[in-house]
Amino acid sequence: MKQTDDLTIRISSAATRSVYDSVCTITASLVAQKAADAFVNDRHREIHMFHADGRDPVQRMLNAVQPSSYGRPHRHSKPPKSETLLLLKGSLGFISFSEDGTARDSAFILLGSQTGNIGIDCRAGVWHTFFALEPDTVVFEIKAGPFDAATDKDPASWAPPENTVEGLRYLADIEDRFRLHFQLAGRTWDCPRDRG
Repeated sequence: MKQTDDLTIRISSAATRSVYDSVCTITASLVAQKAADAFVNDRHREIHMFHADGRDPVQRMLNAVQPSSYGRPHRHSKPPKSETLLLLKGSLGFISFSEDGTARDSAFILLGSQTGNIGIDCRAGVWHTFFALEPDTVVFEIKAGPFDAATDKDPASWAPPENTVEGLRYLADIEDRFRLHFQLAGRTWDCPRDRG
């Protein structure tokens, strides 16, 4: 692991971590750096961790998300874990789903200055996803540990995988519906879409 400055090390192509003994300040420049990192990342998403490692019982991180970053709907159920998101910058769409993948408009939550909503707390086992509605959107995310990549998320079988054309189409369709529901301006998509 290469140290990139006094307090930050890069731990993967999509994540950095703060290294500190007792207290770490979360600065506007760190939030801006993570947004910039997300912009150049292939997934248009970057994490910055504050927990020491995956064994920590409380996982704490910045999650920077750019528009068009698709996170496959998922839940945290094995083991059950709640998840909290606090908006630091930008605007975020959050959707929860029924077991069969139905997303009702009542399950749409808009975080941002338009609503005054600044965070959500999602119970364990709830199917959900979130996406950036503005460039450089950053949330502070808190989830129970320890982290095990094999069991952290249950991906939804009814939603397409990430990093696919189908995934981008799915995001475009659900985000368009979300924007219409909240009367937000539409956006242009760079993916082929079926209209029929």
